[in-house]
Amino acid sequence: MGQTFAQKVLARAAGLDEVAVSQIVTVRPAHLLTHDNTAAIIGKIGDDLAQYGVVSPDLSVIVLDHVTPAANEKTATGHKNVREFVAKYGIHNFYDVGEGICHQILVEKGHARPGTIIVGSDSHTCSYGALGVFSTGVDRTESAALLLTGQTWLKVPPTLRITLRGRFQPGVGAKDLVLRIIGDIGADGATYSAVEFHGDIANLSVPERFTVANMGIEMGAKVAVFPVDEQTVEYLEQVGVARGSYEPLWADADADYVRELEYDLAALEPVVAKPHTVDNVCPVGEAAGTRINQCLLGTCTNGRLNDLREAAGILKGKRISPNVRLLVLPASRAVFEAATEDGTMLTLSRAGATVLPPGCGPCLGAHQGVLAPGEACLSTANRNFKGRMGCKEAEIYLAAPATVAASALYGEITDPRKEM
Repeated sequence: MGQTFAQKVLARAAGLDEVAVSQIVTVRPAHLLTHDNTAAIIGKIGDDLAQYGVVSPDLSVIVLDHVTPAANEKTATGHKNVREFVAKYGIHNFYDVGEGICHQILVEKGHARPGTIIVGSDSHTCSYGALGVFSTGVDRTESAALLLTGQTWLKVPPTLRITLRGRFQPGVGAKDLVLRIIGDIGADGATYSAVEFHGDIANLSVPERFTVANMGIEMGAKVAVFPVDEQTVEYLEQVGVARGSYEPLWADADADYVRELEYDLAALEPVVAKPHTVDNVCPVGEAAGTRINQCLLGTCTNGRLNDLREAAGILKGKRISPNVRLLVLPASRAVFEAATEDGTMLTLSRAGATVLPPGCGPCLGAHQGVLAPGEACLSTANRNFKGRMGCKEAEIYLAAPATVAASALYGEITDPRKEM
């Protein structure tokens, strides 16, 4: 029997010929990602750091992104502590306030390489599966141990295979696909499993693959991964990763899967995840007419240039409803600059959007867009549980950028295909 992607990557990292599902292996990840929570992580091991130092200044990728600029003294102190840690231990890969969201930055800076293992103290570390990386979240305690030792253990996950066929119709995109999958299998449908995507992968751009992989954790997956193809190679070259400088892996043709699903992309329609669970998914028509007070375009799920351009294409020459606040936060400084240079940001601003600095901002409810009791937000983010945007008495709906843009025009959830 052949090996899955997860089995192959973990076997190579552990120095073994092959591994079995549920086997425990010890590995040394290529990188450990942390963000604002770095302050809490290093606080766990202050004495050990003083005695032993970090295992390697190259292991860490640290990005300040969750509450930036600092919204209060506590956050500012945490950021200060991180900067002092970086300086003291000579951490090479540090990105301060304003550079962008950690998952976008790690990729833009060329740290994500196919066939490697990356772990992070953020559950959406699974995003790099879009580039053929075994990437997954770990908790703060494990992150602290990694800083000191450089190694961790992982259990080899079983694998789901999802085959994609065809192309999206206008008004439908990757966010609709991944929400549809989660709605079908449930928020726990892939718990501690790997999810492999097969089929007509070339019909999804690399940014679209990021959207899908990013939400792997929302179906419970350990990793969600795409094969490396020419699009992947070209994308990596654009961010400074030379062709041939990595060794991608992919599943054998006779690999064993615990479940197999197939989706016809042309048959999909825009969908919405209703409060208060990400798998509470329905066609946009069933939610159409629902009043909203705020729209959020951005986050690590849908804050890339293609997402902003899609929304701008719908909003160009129009004005959003006076009853709606449209918040736009690009995933990185590079995305912001590109969207400024090509006129996308100007189009969004003229439509009535409020542009926020690159970062996580309102997604986690820390600042820059907290909801009030009784309000509803339509968001391109990845989570909609109670209190996610700072208020337990508010409602969050999840949708694709096109749906969010179209809905901002009317102040209610709207099928984007009417604006095509």
